[in-house]
Amino acid sequence: MTDWDGELNHARLHVVSGKGGTGKTTVAAALALALATGGHKVLLIEVEGRQGIAQLFDTAPLPYAEEWIAAAPGGGEVRALAIDAEAALLEYLSMFYNLGFAGRTLRKMGAIEFATTLAPGLRDVLFTGKIKECVGRTDERGRHVYDAVVVDAPPTGRVVKFLDVTRAMADLAKVGPIRDHSEGVVRLLHSSDTVVHLVTLLEELPVRETLEAVADLDAADLRPGAVVLNRVRPTRLPARSVEAAARGRVDIERVRSGLAAAGLAVDEETLDGLVHQTIEHALRARTEEEARRQLAETDLPTVSLPDLTAGIDVAELYELAEILTEHGIRSAR
Repeated sequence: MTDWDGELNHARLHVVSGKGGTGKTTVAAALALALATGGHKVLLIEVEGRQGIAQLFDTAPLPYAEEWIAAAPGGGEVRALAIDAEAALLEYLSMFYNLGFAGRTLRKMGAIEFATTLAPGLRDVLFTGKIKECVGRTDERGRHVYDAVVVDAPPTGRVVKFLDVTRAMADLAKVGPIRDHSEGVVRLLHSSDTVVHLVTLLEELPVRETLEAVADLDAADLRPGAVVLNRVRPTRLPARSVEAAARGRVDIERVRSGLAAAGLAVDEETLDGLVHQTIEHALRARTEEEARRQLAETDLPTVSLPDLTAGIDVAELYELAEILTEHGIRSAR
């Protein structure tokens, strides 16, 4: 398994997914800060309606607007957007059919909620359409407004369907603005401008879902980016001792003498507890090493982020972003 691939820095759209509970929102936020480092402008997008970004940055719930949320080292900035299905549909109708007034009427009637409930895929079409608009937006001089866009995407079990739902829409709409717009979304998501990063813990179920997601992305002709190993804890045992300890073979007398040499006297109950913890630690270390081996078979770049036992706040986000930049993550724009 290789470290971060510098080619990934040339992507303009970074989609971050992972099994629930792996910390994908935290990783997406840290990645946005890393990409903004050095004077770049990055947009961080949320699509699940959880307001996870606002909670991470300890700010008010995000509206359907691109708001400044953080400064990055070197003069960069991160803006954030929580995409709302209703607002996106009204914007869609206004943009392509000049139906701003009709859209407001539909909202009052509750027709928008009815439509997105009846056709859940419509939400994903609206979300990916808005993402494409943000990625491609240019200023009056023809330069992209954002150097990179980072999306806190749905979990691994749903990410391929989320990204590829617009392909079906393009197939259904034979002509007109919907067809043209849908084809533009498909081109972006299936191009080298888009990469899908997968966040995992070194545990059996998250690793299994990550491997399945890699296979699904490949089958859908979507480009996997990097695997981010989140909340990695250091191994306290020498590599040569892990297997023996995992099998329950711990030399109690050696532990006792080592503690005594350090000036620590412990009773038998405490000593037994330390031995039990050693065995549990070795079992975890062995499981994590097997997880690394399985992930290495994907031949994808990997980045490890430490387990921050104090929890995650804004300061820790900057710490994680700094680790990502040390791995070589930065915007190439």
